[in-house]
Amino acid sequence: MSITVDVTVRDYENGVRPNWCPGCGDFSVLNAIVRAAVQLHIPPEEFVLVSGVGCSGRISGYLNTYGIQGVHGRALPLAQGIKLGNKNLNVVVAGGDGDGLGIGLGHFIHSVRRNVDLTYLVMDNQIYGLTKGQTSPTSPQGFQTKSTPDGNPESPIHPLQMALNAGASFVAQGFSGNPKQLVSLLTQAMEHPGFSFINVYSPCVTFNKVFTYEFFKEHLTDTQSVPNYDITNFAEARKFAEQTNYLCTGVIFKQPSNPYPDTVQRADSSGFEELSLDHVAFENFCDNYR
Repeated sequence: MSITVDVTVRDYENGVRPNWCPGCGDFSVLNAIVRAAVQLHIPPEEFVLVSGVGCSGRISGYLNTYGIQGVHGRALPLAQGIKLGNKNLNVVVAGGDGDGLGIGLGHFIHSVRRNVDLTYLVMDNQIYGLTKGQTSPTSPQGFQTKSTPDGNPESPIHPLQMALNAGASFVAQGFSGNPKQLVSLLTQAMEHPGFSFINVYSPCVTFNKVFTYEFFKEHLTDTQSVPNYDITNFAEARKFAEQTNYLCTGVIFKQPSNPYPDTVQRADSSGFEELSLDHVAFENFCDNYR
């Protein structure tokens, strides 16, 4: 018989005040993570928040949970190691579009392919905020920033397109200006077995004066507004995302999955002897590699 643990928002508070700019979309993401965990009755000691580098990378220090800020672009392999080391932990990875879709893009693709049971949440503001406003991997072509004063010459990365084409079994997109929906998306993602991906339009109120709260409120289309939208239909999901120019919210695609390591046949370890080294033996062992 399963036991439901009584968990409150206060249990997740650690007294550290975020130093994001007032109005930053990341506040809404932080709040949604907490409320999703509370709705799922996850005690803080069974929750791990892994983050990368950038404004979004600070998020792992703002909760009373296990948390770690990894090396730039390396949050996903770190999180996979944590989950594989203790499958009973609920692992959420939070990063930005620069961290996760720039230097960390290769890890993103392989994380989708590997399908470890964790939730990856990208706070996408189409700009490098921490370094004062340069073009990011998701900045549209022609976008003017400090690093591209004549306009961005490169085509942007579309996170939904990348996740769908890589084979993710749960793909969603939220908006910091719709916190209620964001909590729902996170709850569904965290319950989903396998790798789940949520891209969140999280406006940078300081350096991005184009993709603002007002812009997204005017241009976003939700899956629930589409009659008979089928989240299990891959072709329909791709078509919907492309037709809206990826300016869409809701669960875009979802299908059952068999997460790693359930797909791997583990070797029988009963015949192996346990390796035990005292301090002297360990030092002697290390001398062979010095």
